[in-house]
Amino acid sequence: MLDSYLHPRLKPVLNRLAGMLDKPYVTPDGLTLCGFLTGVLTLPFLALGWYAPALAAIVVNRLLDGLDGALARRRGLTDAGGFLDIVCDFLFYALVPFGFVLAAPAENALAGGWLLFAFIGTGSSFLAFAALAVKHNLDNPGYAHKSFYYLGGLTEGTETILLFVLCCIFPAYFPWFAWIFGALCWLTTTTRIWNGYLTLRSLMLT
Repeated sequence: MLDSYLHPRLKPVLNRLAGMLDKPYVTPDGLTLCGFLTGVLTLPFLALGWYAPALAAIVVNRLLDGLDGALARRRGLTDAGGFLDIVCDFLFYALVPFGFVLAAPAENALAGGWLLFAFIGTGSSFLAFAALAVKHNLDNPGYAHKSFYYLGGLTEGTETILLFVLCCIFPAYFPWFAWIFGALCWLTTTTRIWNGYLTLRSLMLT
């Protein structure tokens, strides 16, 4: 919901930082992998109850995720880079709830499972439509900077990162956050399925 509002405002800052990083030895894919490996540290940090380092790893991961795209746009977007980026993003989004489950299995396991279940819905609806959008050459002016069709919704990347930040700051409330956000994710999944189906069906009727 907030991505289309936030991205244009962050883009100039990211472009300036990407210009500073635009060196022969720095590549977009390298930034993607560095960001992902930093994000992976979130899992052991959360499992150990080190919430401040986990929050720092999340912030660095998201910063590098923004910079890899900005650098890629300077040099030219590639399908390989877009593929690597989205795979790393979805793995990162899944490992954070799992980290909270490991931190307190008795308290967090059921809510964490619900959140991961909801992430499967948002992720599968997102990627399924993106694959078919390419087939039909659908334009996505709201997210023209993306390597693939970005189907929006109530819970997008910005909202998910806000969730992770809140969970790190108030870890005792993770179950509440997870149940509520999971429900919002299913609203997003429902609207994506409905809108995606109608869009693709209309293409077959024209």
